[in-house]
Amino acid sequence: IEDLAQLIFDLKNSNPSARVHVKLVAESGVGTIAAGVSKGHGDVVLISGHSGGTGASPESSIKHAGLPWELGVAETQQVLVMNDLRGRIVVQTDGQIKTGRDVAVACLLGAEEFGLATGPLISMGCIMLRKCHLNTCSVGIATQDPDLRKKFAGEPEHVINYFFFIAEHLRKIMAQLGIKTIAEMVGRVDLLDGSKAINHWKTKGIDFTNLLHDPVVPEGVARHCVTDQDHGLEKALDLELVDKARPALEHGKKVVIKKIIDNSNRTVGTILSHEIAKKYGETGLPDETIRLKFEGSGGQSFGAFLSKGIAVELNGDANDYFCKGLSGGKVVIKPPTGSKFTPEENIIIGNVALYGATSGQVFIRGIAGERFAVRNSGAEAVVEGVGDHGCEYMTRGKVVILGSTGRNFAAGMSGGEAYVLDESGEFESLCNPGLVSLEQVTDTSDI
Repeated sequence: IEDLAQLIFDLKNSNPSARVHVKLVAESGVGTIAAGVSKGHGDVVLISGHSGGTGASPESSIKHAGLPWELGVAETQQVLVMNDLRGRIVVQTDGQIKTGRDVAVACLLGAEEFGLATGPLISMGCIMLRKCHLNTCSVGIATQDPDLRKKFAGEPEHVINYFFFIAEHLRKIMAQLGIKTIAEMVGRVDLLDGSKAINHWKTKGIDFTNLLHDPVVPEGVARHCVTDQDHGLEKALDLELVDKARPALEHGKKVVIKKIIDNSNRTVGTILSHEIAKKYGETGLPDETIRLKFEGSGGQSFGAFLSKGIAVELNGDANDYFCKGLSGGKVVIKPPTGSKFTPEENIIIGNVALYGATSGQVFIRGIAGERFAVRNSGAEAVVEGVGDHGCEYMTRGKVVILGSTGRNFAAGMSGGEAYVLDESGEFESLCNPGLVSLEQVTDTSDI
């Protein structure tokens, strides 16, 4: 749950105005996971049923994987209500919801938002050929082929009409139940009648007791979302950085900001990067327009999603997820001023650095932990040693390692370049040769 909470915090920093959704598969025990999502400050938990899925899914997966959303939503609602976690998170569900009755049942079981996909697709002209991933959709929906796209006959009004029918059907059901709003309807399992199903010969003997259980809780415990999650962004160091960087953000003037930080300052630089991306898009600012100079210990996700135009210098160390999703920024980290240990023999950043980085540069005066540059997709980095599973699943970029590596180096690495200084002669035995080949560096241009 700690990693999930950190991921949610990172995403919220990258776009404070967006809601963070966590999608869960409907299965036994999903309520416990949903409680973890609520405690981790997710804004929305989506309970996805077994019968939905893209047309590209294998038929065996569509028909035989997962459980109905009804079971997942019922368990999620009960667990969240019993632990007084329901009031701060939105419960959403999907999986072949096609009618107003489906929406009503989902709402009565505990959901307040509903995902519909198959119905709207059919209204646009989909004939369910189940080849969405092949770029050969005959009705021009799931294809980029210009000739096939000409066959698309859908209109926005078709989808609008479909949703009008859904809404009208739901209104009739709500009127029959004597309910005015969706908020009043959420979790009202007492209004669900399972007697017809129980008396039917195919389902005779089915016990709906657990499915339709209404937890007894103290007065005041919410049964639907009544408040927003507290993400604690008002305490973020980045708000101060954004304020001090106004000349750069608004007029492109160069700015230097100096701060002492500690590891309670998580995801440093991400809200600032969000402000740059919001105004300048992917192009960002010119290199080193904003220079951040820190002393101390960087917390989790230091420099996450750092935008082009920001240059960071940290005299100290940093925790896990260092420069995660780096997006054009430049980061230099070195031991604290006055430290007496030998940098190339000591770990200075945590695990999973440069995870999913797309561009930018990182220079590390010391050793990195495990899974360094995992899923690196374009960043360049220099480091003095890495732990196990270095450059795992890397697809692009360059990594220079001026020291030893751990085992299973380059597992699943399908692109990019890694240069390793192998003074001990052991690197070949530590490298995973599944997708990479080893070559001596002989070209002076490489050196």
